[in-house]
Amino acid sequence: MTHHTHTTGAITISTPSDLEIVSECVFDAPRESVFAAFTDPGLISQWLGRRGTITIVDKMDLKPGGAWRFVTQTSNGEETAFRGSFREIAQPERIGRTFEWEGMPGHVLVETATFEDLGGRTKVTTNSLFDSREDRDGMLNSGMEEGMNESYERLEELLATPVANEAVR
Repeated sequence: MTHHTHTTGAITISTPSDLEIVSECVFDAPRESVFAAFTDPGLISQWLGRRGTITIVDKMDLKPGGAWRFVTQTSNGEETAFRGSFREIAQPERIGRTFEWEGMPGHVLVETATFEDLGGRTKVTTNSLFDSREDRDGMLNSGMEEGMNESYERLEELLATPVANEAVR
């Protein structure tokens, strides 16, 4: 009998230094599908953000130096935007990018996401490197963990649908 562990909500968040936040989560999907979910604008809009919000991929130039910008809308029309530029795209292993919340311009962090193939499952590790401890703590106190949990739950649901798997064929 095979014991199947459902990984939803199993995000580990750690702070290995004063300037870093590291998150880890394992998804029950092949690495190519998970990588596509992080890089395909049509898929990103289906999982990124809290439930009840809509994420619009305004820009997504998937190459080193290319700009990205996501706008999240709440049900009452409030908008929050995030932007940055890609530093590295190594399909399907790694994405490096800068990340800035437009509500607090000038506070730029560098985020590196790695996708580890666990044989049909994928471990996503995200390392966020901040300019200051204040910026890091601000992110930790912003509801980041709850938002990430909800986004990753939505991603897990999306990865269980045929849509996500067709995207990589």
